[in-house]
Amino acid sequence: MIVYVKTGCPWCAGVLELLHEKKVSFEERNVTENKAFFDEMVKKSGQTKAPTLDIDGVILADSDKDQVEKYLREKGIITA
Repeated sequence: MIVYVKTGCPWCAGVLELLHEKKVSFEERNVTENKAFFDEMVKKSGQTKAPTLDIDGVILADSDKDQVEKYLREKGIITA
């Protein structure tokens, strides 16, 4: 799982908090600090907003903690 984030983004912080809390392994890529990561995120998602997640090829673009948690529960990646 790759999580594209921007520095100072409260929605990004919420998603990262959820993933840490649920002990989900992921790679964090800060698109504010690395143009290559930004370009990669835009190519994958077709947009420029974060957080954006790449979960085994499924793109959750411009998401938030609730959307990510719902998806991860539906896929059985996290439980209670």
